[in-house]
This record gives sequence, C-alpha cells and structure tokens, in this order.
Amino acid sequence: MKARWIGCALTSAVIMFGAPVAASAASGPTTSTAPPGPEADRVGALFSGTVAPGNHFCTASVVHSDTGNLLVTAAHCLSSPGSAVFAPGYRNGAAPYGTWRVVKVFETSGWSRSSDPDQDFAFLQVAPDDGGRQIESVVGGLPLGVGESLSETVRLYGYPDRTDLPLLCTNATTAFSAHQRRIVCPSYTGGTSGGPFVSESTGRVVGVIGGYQRGGDTADVSYSAAFDDTIEDLYESAVSSAS
Repeated sequence: MKARWIGCALTSAVIMFGAPVAASAASGPTTSTAPPGPEADRVGALFSGTVAPGNHFCTASVVHSDTGNLLVTAAHCLSSPGSAVFAPGYRNGAAPYGTWRVVKVFETSGWSRSSDPDQDFAFLQVAPDDGGRQIESVVGGLPLGVGESLSETVRLYGYPDRTDLPLLCTNATTAFSAHQRRIVCPSYTGGTSGGPFVSESTGRVVGVIGGYQRGGDTADVSYSAAFDDTIEDLYESAVSSAS
C-alpha cells in the first residue's frame, strides 16, 4: 500500500535528489526527480488541508475532460472529499499553479462495496479557483488511455511522503494478471499511490499506482488496475456529473 494517509508504512528507501536512485541491478531502471514541464506539471500531490511540506498523502493528475475539472488517482486514496486539496506541479512547499479543492469523488460500485483491486481507480472533481478558472485551463490535462496493452513503456510519476519533489521513472510494464499491470521502478514509497502511468508512445494515462496490494508492499515494484471499459464508464459518469 503506497498511500500514507491511511496509515500504512512501506519499506524505507533513501532518495538522493539531483542524481538518479539506482536499481539493484546496474542495467535496471532508475528513479530521479521529475523535471518541470507540461506533463510533470499536470501531476501533483493531494493534501489533507494545509499545503505544507510533509502534509501530502497521495498523488493525482489532471485528466482531460470536457468539463476541465477532473483528476485521476487511486480509489484507495480518498473515499470522500473532506478537506482534501490538490497542488499540481508541487515542489518543495511551493504550489506554482495554486491549490484546488476536491469537491466530489467518483468511484466504482465494485470498489465501494468490496474494494475490488481491479477497480482501484477514481476520478476527483475539483472546484474552480478564486478567479473562476477550471484546473485544465491552467495546466492542461493528460488524455485517458483505455484498452491499451498491459505491456508497454511508461513514465511513472509519484510524490513519496518523505520528500517534497515528484519522482519519475521510465520502464516497461508487464501483465500481472488479466486486469493488472506491474512495473519495476525503485523508491516508490508511501504517498506515491495514485501516481500516473503515462504511455511513452501516446502520452495517455494508462494506469495509476494502486490495484494489487493497493499499489504494492515494496518500494521497488508498483501495480495498477487495467484501464478498461469499467474506467471508461466511470469517466463518462464523472464528466456528466461534473458539468
């Protein structure tokens, strides 16, 4: 489980920013700080109340929609809005694109009734900012990828709860089951749940850290529920309700 807010610890890892964190094998993938840019700035940290260093609990990303106000994350991160806020592009205590209040959570009945790991994904609706702007008009949105191969190269983002900078690792995913994908990327500790798997070939979000073991119980292996017709139906429902 890689969501800190619900109180689960993971294997600790030392993260050296400014240089990659090497995998156990010299030829394996490396994890380093994600550089700022259009894609990385659409990824951010979820906070419980005040946006401050060490106060974030999960990761989310802005997903493209007609409404311009939706995020995608793991369902196990958040069951109700509460006082949750999202800070896209968050770095070292700074929220360069402002903060956005979560006002609604959309999850599947399979998750709400039985915490089905194959449906560990959710959409979050955020309110406009004080100027009336929707979040996607400020940072843009990542297109949703549905029905894509479970075996493809992705960029994996996430905010570990012990640091205030986003991580980035690029590696190929593999099919863990018919409805789960798996990736080896070092140092994805608690707080990275909900981090997007962004397809290197299409730029679409094809997964979020979650699923099996709510994202994995080690720092070096992460999972995602497959994005299939179930998430497509949920997305369409969220867009309809968030208009």
